[in-house]
Amino acid sequence: MLSSLAVFLSNTVYAAGCLLRTIPIVPSQNSQICKTLIRMNSKEARGNNPKPAVRDMQHLTNSDSIGGWEKCWEQGLTPWDLGRPTPIILHLHHTRSLPKGRALVPGCGSGHDVVAIACPERYVVGLDISENAIKKATDLSSSSPNAKYLTFLKADFFAWHPTEMFDLIFDYTFFCAIEPSMRSAWGRKIRDILKSDGELITLMFPFGDHVGGPPYKTSIADYEEVLHPLGFRATSIVDNELAIEPRKGREKLGRWRLSKSSL
Repeated sequence: MLSSLAVFLSNTVYAAGCLLRTIPIVPSQNSQICKTLIRMNSKEARGNNPKPAVRDMQHLTNSDSIGGWEKCWEQGLTPWDLGRPTPIILHLHHTRSLPKGRALVPGCGSGHDVVAIACPERYVVGLDISENAIKKATDLSSSSPNAKYLTFLKADFFAWHPTEMFDLIFDYTFFCAIEPSMRSAWGRKIRDILKSDGELITLMFPFGDHVGGPPYKTSIADYEEVLHPLGFRATSIVDNELAIEPRKGREKLGRWRLSKSSL
């Protein structure tokens, strides 16, 4: 079967679903090239053929950009939810590497990250458009010893007007969840509600070449395209070494501040 596949592919090479070029393949190369192409096709299939839960979530959110998220929570279609705090934000908290003051987690979902970093030195607001998400977050956090240092609000991030600005904004699986056409509005909102000496932390995900979403693919350039015109500059961008296994190699931790020249 492999030999037949080699003959079929002997004149044409495909990668990522696109015709690249025509090459001759000598018999001795057949086996190795076919193995390489199979690996490429397998990688492509993983990127462009999401798991059933992700596919169902995409169907709901693409058919209704606001109500779809509510339906996801109603039906338990929340494949982005780890069910626990994000390891890297927990690490930053434990190593005292996060700003103190007021913090915001937009698209907080079930609120694990909000609870994880709330403390006497940091009051954290979790924001989500889904009433069911906020209810779950509120229920989960009610027994936390730091419950008095956090709150959850149901609101549309883009239409919300907080009464106080923030020292820290942590974004994970929010930037990638919104339509790419909304990313500029995301950046403007971040700028408007972050203190001039505050910090934006972005756990950038997912890196890759898949089509469609959510989650929509991201890159460092995508963030820079949005944030640089607003005066933000990255103080560091590193691989997320604490990413959960399925996301290893697909996440980077970015830390951003407004440049002095933009103030």
